[in-house]
Amino acid sequence: MSHDHPHDHDHPHDHDRAQWKHDGVRVIKGDQLDSNTAQTPGMFRQAAINHARVGAQKIWAGTVSIAPNAKTGVHHHGELESVIFIVRGHARMRWGDRLEFVAEAGPGDFIYVPPFVPHQEINADPDNTLECVLVRSDNEAVVVNITDVDPVEAPEAVYWTDPIHRAPE
Repeated sequence: MSHDHPHDHDHPHDHDRAQWKHDGVRVIKGDQLDSNTAQTPGMFRQAAINHARVGAQKIWAGTVSIAPNAKTGVHHHGELESVIFIVRGHARMRWGDRLEFVAEAGPGDFIYVPPFVPHQEINADPDNTLECVLVRSDNEAVVVNITDVDPVEAPEAVYWTDPIHRAPE
C-alpha cells in the first residue's frame, strides 16, 4: 500500500520528527488552565489555548465561570468572532445598539457573537454558576467597553432558529 501523495513535496515526510514531539498536538488538562487572563467581577476566565501556552497564532480558547446573577458590561470584541458553548447553567445574551435583542441558551447550546456586535453576557440563574467554554478567532484579548448605552428595558426576544428548530408559536 503506497502512502505517496501528489503534494508530498509541499509537506515532506522527512520533517524533523523531534520537532513534532514539542510542536505537534498538545493536550491541556482541565486542571492546568491559566487564570492569568483579564478578569471581570463575578466572572472567572482561564486560558487553555493561546500563544503563550501552546504557540497558537489565530485562536484563543478557555473557560469562563459566571457567578449567579452576574453580568458583563456592554462591550464588543472588535474584528474577533466568538463562540460560547454552555456546559452548565442558563445564559442570557443581550445585544444591539441599545441591547434591544435577547436570547437564552442552556447546556449543550452554542452562541455565536459576530465581530463588532455590542453585547452583554448574563447568568440568568439566581442560584447556580454558569460554566462555559469560550473560543475566539484571534489570540488578542480585544474588548471594547461601551459606556454610553441606554438599554431598552424590555428587549425583543429573538429565537435561535434553523431548519430543524422553529420559534415557538
